[in-house]
Amino acid sequence: MKIVAVTACPTGIAHTYMAAEALEAAAEEAGHSIVVETQGSAGSTPLTATQLAEADAAIFAADVEVRDKDRFAHLPLVAVGVKKAISGAPGLITQAEDAAANAPARATAGAPAAAGAPAGAKAPAGPGAASKVRAWLMTGVSFVIPFVAAGGLLIALGFALGGYQINLPEDAPLYETILSGGFDAGSLTAWGALAFGIGSAAFNFLVPVLSGYIAYAMADRPALVPGFVGGAIAVTTGAGFLGGLVSGFAAGGLVMWIKTWRVPRALAGIMPVVVIPLLSSAVVGLLMFVVVGRPIAAATEGLTNWLNGLSGTNAILLGLLLGLMMCFDMGGPVNKAAYTFAVAGLTTPSPTALTIMAAVMAAGMVPPLAMALATVVRGSLFTEAERENGRAAWLLGASFISEGAIPFAAADPFRVIPSIMAGGAVTGALSMAFGATLRAPHGGVFVVPLMGNPLGFLVAVVAGTLVATALVLLLKTVARRRDDGTPVPVGEAPTEAAPAGASSSPSSTTPAGATA
Repeated sequence: MKIVAVTACPTGIAHTYMAAEALEAAAEEAGHSIVVETQGSAGSTPLTATQLAEADAAIFAADVEVRDKDRFAHLPLVAVGVKKAISGAPGLITQAEDAAANAPARATAGAPAAAGAPAGAKAPAGPGAASKVRAWLMTGVSFVIPFVAAGGLLIALGFALGGYQINLPEDAPLYETILSGGFDAGSLTAWGALAFGIGSAAFNFLVPVLSGYIAYAMADRPALVPGFVGGAIAVTTGAGFLGGLVSGFAAGGLVMWIKTWRVPRALAGIMPVVVIPLLSSAVVGLLMFVVVGRPIAAATEGLTNWLNGLSGTNAILLGLLLGLMMCFDMGGPVNKAAYTFAVAGLTTPSPTALTIMAAVMAAGMVPPLAMALATVVRGSLFTEAERENGRAAWLLGASFISEGAIPFAAADPFRVIPSIMAGGAVTGALSMAFGATLRAPHGGVFVVPLMGNPLGFLVAVVAGTLVATALVLLLKTVARRRDDGTPVPVGEAPTEAAPAGASSSPSSTTPAGATA
């Protein structure tokens, strides 16, 4: 068979390429050829028309809306989340085989399949409503993340150079001086104000970009204008991120409905560039200004006040919950929900929001660091490939890239995931208890100099890493003893070190090369 695939995750960094590698390896093992289009943060190389025409089936492993998916309309499709491809690529190849076998015959390559499928043929199951909503939301988040990283780090740099008072009203004349061309290159405060101003400009795009690309994921390019307009109005009315979510889904849904209208042929050509943007922007703007903008702004203000009022046990419990979420799926929807909550707080003046950002980053660093440490302490419990991954996980964890632990979780989810969740919970709770603060939304240990109480932050990360490491080693050791009901003698190769898919035997007399 010839298979084409698309992989895409919200950040477009780790999951996207890990899923592609897993699919390529599984297809080769099954004797098929596959070409994967990775729609990552660095862009993508689209599949050629020839590759699409010759393909027998398509696989979408994506947590965001696949771009230009109409290209695959003629192919039987298997659509799953990106993590499914990482942990179960062979099963997806099998599903693609079944989909191709049961698909109706095509008259010509590249032509859409006939509407009437043969009796007994199974139509490829599309994603459910909840999956679609999550994909639309994650598409918006994926486009926001670069603005968050660039703007947040510039703002943090501005505070580091000019002090935390850099954004106070009394510093307004400094901005006016910079804007009028009177920038003093010899002043650190001026450089700090400049960095803060640029970062703030980037942050001003967060809500419009989120809203615009949610709408884009739902209804393609015609929905961009009302999505951006609605997001901008959400900022104007003070509705913030919650308003951006509402405007994005409202704009996308409205454009989807308008596109179903039957219009005269004379109007069809101007619908996507004039009529749809005009009508949808007017309706979404009216909705945001008159109906939902102010109530959402009031809810956002209430959330900010609640965060400001958190202290003591409540703050620690919040840190514990966020730590659990950050480590549950390592870059998946639950992780992104906690991260988005923390980033949204950076746009408010809440001091508690800064402690939340620190707790989220600290907990997100734990999974790769814990697995890296575990492979050093008890390397015999891990395969050679896992030990190699462990060496890379040191840098990934230090850089706040939670996805570094995915290979370990995919291979042994019932021992790894509970362990790192426990470590993340400890880290989040300790970070909140120590009052560590952070204005940068990314960077890991590289932004420690920009933190408040950096020692408390590092102690929380170390403590959580040790807890997660100890638990995963304990669970793996107990599991190894129980595989055949007897303890494994010291010095004997652990069963976990066997290649994936190979059977193990307590006997050590199996000839080399024979199947155990």
